[in-house]
Amino acid sequence: MPDGNTVLDSMVGRSGNALAPVEAGPIRHDRPNLMGFISDPDSEAALQAGLTGLLPEAPDFRRGGIRTACAVMQKSSTPRVLIVDITGDDQPLKALGELASVVEPDVCVLVIGERDSTDFYREVTRGLGAADYLAKPLTRENVARHFGGLVMGRAPSSDSVLGGRVLTVTGVRGGVGASTIAANLAWLLGVSLRHHTVLLDPDLYRGTAAFLFNVQPGAGLRTALEYPERIDTLLAERAAVPVADRLHVLAGEEHPGAPLNYAPNAADRLVDSLRKRYNFVIGDVPFAPVALHRDLLDLAHQRVLVLEPTLAGMRDALRMLSLPSGPNQTQGAVLVLNRMGIAGGLTRRQIEDGLKVKIDVMIPDLPKPLRQAANLGEPAIATSQIFRKAIAELARQVAALALLDPAVVEAGHGGRRGRGWRGMPFFSARKAA
Repeated sequence: MPDGNTVLDSMVGRSGNALAPVEAGPIRHDRPNLMGFISDPDSEAALQAGLTGLLPEAPDFRRGGIRTACAVMQKSSTPRVLIVDITGDDQPLKALGELASVVEPDVCVLVIGERDSTDFYREVTRGLGAADYLAKPLTRENVARHFGGLVMGRAPSSDSVLGGRVLTVTGVRGGVGASTIAANLAWLLGVSLRHHTVLLDPDLYRGTAAFLFNVQPGAGLRTALEYPERIDTLLAERAAVPVADRLHVLAGEEHPGAPLNYAPNAADRLVDSLRKRYNFVIGDVPFAPVALHRDLLDLAHQRVLVLEPTLAGMRDALRMLSLPSGPNQTQGAVLVLNRMGIAGGLTRRQIEDGLKVKIDVMIPDLPKPLRQAANLGEPAIATSQIFRKAIAELARQVAALALLDPAVVEAGHGGRRGRGWRGMPFFSARKAA
């Protein structure tokens, strides 16, 4: 049976009725930004994770459903955004109608519930004017994608919703393992989970992604970046080198003395073409004062920042977190703390206290299995169970994979034999580290 959001995720319904959001007027100090009435802790946790950082203050979530919301709104100021849970209510449409009579007309109402029905979705959004509806179970990624823009006062564009998902993996400083994490994430999505995936390496001079996959990059990426008018889906696909049937790498290895004449808006054209061909576009994007790198960070749907447990890493992470969000980003960057436990390193609590945010994924220091995997030409997720679980957790958070069977995601294969990391046989029976 498909997950609760299968039918509803692709639909957009807006209305001018009582609950429809309108352009925000002058800020009123007596009006909270966001309030929610949620009936279960799992949904509340998903909402907290998906909406954290989008508002200057923490959301006000309270336990209860639509009836509780009606009772409270009769006596309280209407928030700018109101999230209500209609789970278990025998007459949810009637309850939403009653809610419309006790809230201010410009409120943005977001509804969650158990029903996964096209007709019900239309009734809630087009009939009653709610801004959006999500069926349970909720995930952080779906909350951020569908509710995030509305919470921030903007609706997600159709260009952002349709097409593949763009993820960027960035080390807050050099040498923190971002390229290894990006490559293993691409392998998990493309080879293990069978999603059409491309790993994009915008550093045309080092060609790290091509080296990791032991493929020879061509001149296609440079051509696309210098002559964006030539870019189409076919060119983008031909420029990407296949590693497996559903995993390609798009990289360059130009001479260090060859200048790159990066054309304005070339990244937009390239990413747009890649999204028409691939389910996931994963950019191994270092942070550098380069227009191409900054454009890719802005175009991403989700940024992943990788840091080590050092004072320098924490300082640079703070600087990266201060970057403005791109137009398609409805949640903050996912933080990956790599090499936890290195000699002289800070503790996770020290890092979180310093950053004032929680670490999303933690990877312990694994020098031996990662070196062995590199020397044998294998993905580290095939040889280290610990590393595989960490990459699987990262995939769940950034790629909407929370509803997949954890055993399949963490197994690192999918029950199939595939080409090796560098063309060598890859068998799921290899012993984990």
